[in-house]
Amino acid sequence: MKKALIIIDMQNDYFAGGKMALVDIDEAMENTMKLIEDAQENKYEVFFIQHISTREGATFFLPNSDGVKLHTRFDASIGTVIQKHYPNSFRDTSLEAKLKEKGIKDLIICGAMSHMCVDSTARAAFDLGYSVTVVEDACATRDVTFKGKVVSAKEIHGSFMSALGSVFASVVSTKELINA
Repeated sequence: MKKALIIIDMQNDYFAGGKMALVDIDEAMENTMKLIEDAQENKYEVFFIQHISTREGATFFLPNSDGVKLHTRFDASIGTVIQKHYPNSFRDTSLEAKLKEKGIKDLIICGAMSHMCVDSTARAAFDLGYSVTVVEDACATRDVTFKGKVVSAKEIHGSFMSALGSVFASVVSTKELINA
């Protein structure tokens, strides 16, 4: 079965100095780089998903800003860059058409944020009939506040990985994926 690595929103605003720095984003980046190396060794497609905010009042991933750019560690020429404006990487993008064109049915997903774009994309991929694997230690998120209580990034990440792993995806570590 043909595979693709889908790297979601690993953009400057999510890293130190950006407008929405995430918890454990550097670890997620290191693991993403290992996944890219594995993809190249095993000759499967790489897609970089780039979120560009068009929503009124958006505070990060703003068009024409440094924060919207893919992180400098990525060589986008090794894959395909897909721009999106919504959490779901399939919504109003060419992603599904490109996957179909290449006969890809098996998706490996990583990136940011665990509870937003990774979750939305993994669920959409499942609904579209793809076999989905989410690489949990190559994903990151942030602390959020709900009803006046801070919910830690680790709690959010664990909750969303658990939910995805119950039905929508196989959830594995980088090591587990590479060693499989």
